[in-house]
Amino acid sequence: MNIALVLGTRPQIIKSASLINEAVKHSELNLQIIHTGQHYDYELSKLFFDELNLPDPIVELNVGSGSHGWQTGKMLIELEKALVDIKPDIVLVPGDTNSTLAGALAAAKMQINVGHLEAGARSYDMNMPEEINRRLTDHCSSFLFTVSENCKKTLLKEGIIEEKISTVGDTMYDALLNHMPKIEASKIIEKLNLEKDEYAILTTHRQENVDNKESLCQILQAVLELDELKIIFPVHPRTERRLKETSLISKLEKTEHIKLVSPLGYHEMLKLIKYAKLIITDSGGIQKEAYWLETPCLTIRKNTEWIETVELGANLLVGVNKIKIVTEGKRILNESKYKFENKINPYGDGKAAEKIINILLQKSDIK
Repeated sequence: MNIALVLGTRPQIIKSASLINEAVKHSELNLQIIHTGQHYDYELSKLFFDELNLPDPIVELNVGSGSHGWQTGKMLIELEKALVDIKPDIVLVPGDTNSTLAGALAAAKMQINVGHLEAGARSYDMNMPEEINRRLTDHCSSFLFTVSENCKKTLLKEGIIEEKISTVGDTMYDALLNHMPKIEASKIIEKLNLEKDEYAILTTHRQENVDNKESLCQILQAVLELDELKIIFPVHPRTERRLKETSLISKLEKTEHIKLVSPLGYHEMLKLIKYAKLIITDSGGIQKEAYWLETPCLTIRKNTEWIETVELGANLLVGVNKIKIVTEGKRILNESKYKFENKINPYGDGKAAEKIINILLQKSDIK
């Protein structure tokens, strides 16, 4: 079976790592990676291939940044050319990025089966580009691999036939378990001169937060007030560009309890998450990673596709309301580190990649 895996961003590389490694175990599978170049910064792409010991892409499209329509359209054109050459039996697309949608559309238009990893996730916010991408991708896929029963129920409600849906768990959890020794071995805490459980982490990169000056200012003003302990702020390139357009960038750089750092590697970031007192983020992946690593999370969004983390009490939606971020942040900082008692994992058992590969081998004739 010839499989093309289309990815282009840091989270997609992480979601694909265990799947790539599992596919190598099967001589009857030939998995080839196409990288769209949606994230073209080394720290957000090549670094993760190296850290996760993944083979280099067979095709690199180098699309780069642009408006959503231009970027997706450019990817669609270039992916069609690549798929003509590769002639895959199935195209796998992880997540909800523009690369996900472009890969799914290119394959579907060429009547190639599409497999969507992380199918059925919904925020029910159509202002999010990711929500548009994931909905459209699901409805042109032949294989829908969900991370939870909740995601499966969503797909059934939308009229997708059950035979196409497989609840396998989360490949990001696979990756975390597989890389825990290297995560623990990371020296990032010492490098940043931190003490365990005595710092917080801020990440923000989503369009609705960083491209909206008022929202970005609310988030930054909140962390300026959360001065009880050091806050580590890995700055996404998109966020960095927007920060330079505000008057707060110089204030952040001069504030003693806030430390701006470049984007971190996978092992470094997971080590920081594990031993943080608090996570403040708009990242879907980090919400789940914080849950698995038992670190309280404040999500600076009005909604989340990972509602299970909220229902289980590990994650709180605070939006971009400065008062709420500060109030809830101080409450958590004044508590002892929360440990999840009788924790269940709605996102599988760490064997998602193995299940996906077995399903592809068994059901390669699905249409």
